[in-house]
Amino acid sequence: MSDFRLHAQIAADTARICDWPLCRVLLMNDARFPWIILVPRRADVVELINLTEHDRIALMGEIARASMILKSWTATRGGCDKLNVAMIGNVVPQLHAHIVARRRTDSLWPLTVWGRGEPVRYGTDELAIAVTELGDLFTAQ
Repeated sequence: MSDFRLHAQIAADTARICDWPLCRVLLMNDARFPWIILVPRRADVVELINLTEHDRIALMGEIARASMILKSWTATRGGCDKLNVAMIGNVVPQLHAHIVARRRTDSLWPLTVWGRGEPVRYGTDELAIAVTELGDLFTAQ
């Protein structure tokens, strides 16, 4: 983990929530969608197959856990109808998993969120509140 570096584009587009055993947990700075990104804290990992078997299993567990937390967090904000989970990496090669809470009423439903529309950044206070609330949920044991 000592050689792990977060890709500059991910760093520019997110706010750090916490670190889990494998992944850095981040909030995408796009208020249109509740959106978590998990980045395995391993150097030079581009594909899922670049992880060890142990880390692949851990990643799937962390994706499931993050999905449950995000669904719970959105329940207090009108809920979500579907969780989109993807590892695409065509723009940012560093392996990362997107977990996006979607509503049938959101501006892009039923289309995917990637590369569509302009992000709507959280306000400074709004971002701080979201990171604090999510941090409490993501670090709770």
